[in-house]
This record gives sequence, C-alpha cells and structure tokens, in this order.
Amino acid sequence: MKKLMYVLGVVLFGGIITAFTLSAATLKPTAAGPFEDVVSSIKQGDVSGLSRYLDNTVEINISGKSNSYSKSQAEIILKDFFAKNQVKSFELIHQGEGGGGSRFGIGNMGTSGGTFRTSFFLQKKGGSMVLNELRFENK
Repeated sequence: MKKLMYVLGVVLFGGIITAFTLSAATLKPTAAGPFEDVVSSIKQGDVSGLSRYLDNTVEINISGKSNSYSKSQAEIILKDFFAKNQVKSFELIHQGEGGGGSRFGIGNMGTSGGTFRTSFFLQKKGGSMVLNELRFENK
C-alpha cells in the first residue's frame, strides 16, 4: 500500500510540474518580426521604425499619386505625410502571404487629416524582409 501511495504521489507531482511547464511556455512572448514592427510603426506614425525596413527603392502611393523613391527620398515623403496626418488609430483588417515569403497588410488608419486605407508589402530580399510598397488611399 505504501508503494502504491508513493507511485501515485510521484505521478501526481510529475503531472503538476508538467502542467506548470506547459502553461509557462505558452506565456512566453513571441519575438516580433518585420511585419509586426511595420504595423507598430504605422500605428505610431513612426518613420524611423518604418525606415529600418525600407528597400533601396520604394513605391509610395498617397491619395492616388504614386511614384518610386529612393530610401532617403521615401523617408522625407513619409515624414511629411505623417507630419500632416498625425495617426490617431490603425486597425489591421487583412494580412496575407505571397510567394517567396512575401507578406502584406491592409488596414484603416485614422489621422488628423482623415481616414486612409493603408496597405504595405514586405518582400524577402537576401536574408531579410524589406518594405517595397506603401499605399495611403483616402477613404
């Protein structure tokens, strides 16, 4: 009888330890990646956060005016846009993956200058993800 109680105690103790280990593993924060960083930067109107991922050439479309810019030009365009349109909210409404590891996001951004349908495209280049297109379309 003592052996049975001992075995049950060990099994119960092992089960409790396993349960705590598994629940602690699910609480660990996942590392944010480029996609999450871009979403966060858009929410904050943070151009320096976006510029970390800008490709050497970036297509930017603002209210139907589209052009390709160098990385440094794109930073200036984005600084001007966010200075005129302070972000109040951003809700990601759709995201997806394309071929070759590319990702995209589409959302609604509320700003001091109005609401914009915002989309962005990240493409795998070398060993990293680069932001090669940003669109801010009036809603």
